[in-house]
Amino acid sequence: MLAELGQRFPKLRLVDKREDRFSQLLDRLVRIGTLGGNSVYLTRYVTTLGQTIYLPTGWAQRSDEERVVVMRHEVVHLQQFRRYGKLGMAFLYLFPLLPIGLALGRARLEWEAYAETFRATADVFGLEAARDPALRAHVVAQFVGPAYGYMWPFRRQVERWIDVELARLTES
Repeated sequence: MLAELGQRFPKLRLVDKREDRFSQLLDRLVRIGTLGGNSVYLTRYVTTLGQTIYLPTGWAQRSDEERVVVMRHEVVHLQQFRRYGKLGMAFLYLFPLLPIGLALGRARLEWEAYAETFRATADVFGLEAARDPALRAHVVAQFVGPAYGYMWPFRRQVERWIDVELARLTES
């Protein structure tokens, strides 16, 4: 998969967050911005900026299947950076409407990537895994919780987005 990604995104770089000063700065900013709610930026979350994918502690210990699912999510972000550019992505990610609590731009960008997470999960682990209530709860928590700065407080709307995506998977 990485070889194919390298062909599609020739400037693609994979960076270990532990070894990267920029990631360490972002970790501090995320902790401050979420009032300590997200204290696992360096250890749990994969982050894509431009054509660089920043990998968390323990990435190598994840199963190949889990890494494929996560990388398919990140490919969506690579495509978004290609489509909107760095300034466009920064604007969409940080501003419309509020940076914390009502971040429609960030929610839409992340939804596009999480829709791919559901598709990838179905492809790699099967449709039942994509329908797993634990995956649903995880994705809902990403939107309404501190992971992305409480970006979208409308839990029912996120649930509906998931229902629509799962219905699409069932139709396929």
